[in-house]
Amino acid sequence: MTGRDLQTQMGDIARLFQTEAAAEPDPSASANAQLVEAMRIAEAMIFASPEPLAEQEIEKRLPRGVAIASVLDHLKASYSARGVNLVRVGGKWMFRTATDLAWLLAGGEGEQKKMSRAALETLAIIAYHQPVTRAEIEDIRGVAISKGTLDVLLETGWVRLRGRRRAPGRPLTYGTTQEFLIHFGLEAVGDLPGLEELKGAGLFDGRLPSSFSIPQPSDDDALAADEDPLEDDADAADAEEEAAEPDPAGSHQPIDD
Repeated sequence: MTGRDLQTQMGDIARLFQTEAAAEPDPSASANAQLVEAMRIAEAMIFASPEPLAEQEIEKRLPRGVAIASVLDHLKASYSARGVNLVRVGGKWMFRTATDLAWLLAGGEGEQKKMSRAALETLAIIAYHQPVTRAEIEDIRGVAISKGTLDVLLETGWVRLRGRRRAPGRPLTYGTTQEFLIHFGLEAVGDLPGLEELKGAGLFDGRLPSSFSIPQPSDDDALAADEDPLEDDADAADAEEEAAEPDPAGSHQPIDD
């Protein structure tokens, strides 16, 4: 065998190995293609859904073996610099206009009724102190809730009836809803600003008492140890009556308009 024949034979063997290598599937390429397809499916589902979607709902439609957390993380990153962002609110996923572009669409939403200061303060107390009763709200604010304040908050869908306190009179307890989280862009109610953040925003002037603190909010659906579940439609009727009352019996606090 001449040197040229040996060189030709070696070349044929090399090409044979190259052909076999090319025929073997690349695991990384296959996994990447699967991830891309899963991202497309998740994107379509979230875009088409009228409500935020839970991860479990999205995962049901994804290819088997794909990690839902990885899919959503990659999809979120791909939308981070776009006009709409993928965000997680209330433990669910939705597309939302990028924060720096929200002002462009503000004029097209129609005139929104502004809440009174009393309603905003009441909402804040419910968010931080839930589950909380009307009497407890009034005790924290130092004034009685004016007529319709709780009714307005219930109508917005940001506040809900939770149950009844195990106390004389069995007063209704209030808490926030998923709509509250969505409107304010919160992943969980625990993301509400704490005392240091509120100080940094200049919302507290002067020196605060050493005992002053901001509670750690929780909107756990499970009833508290001192709560009973709502019973029937009579509770809803009681709520309407309570929300409309200008001043509960026995209260000597001034009414905040």
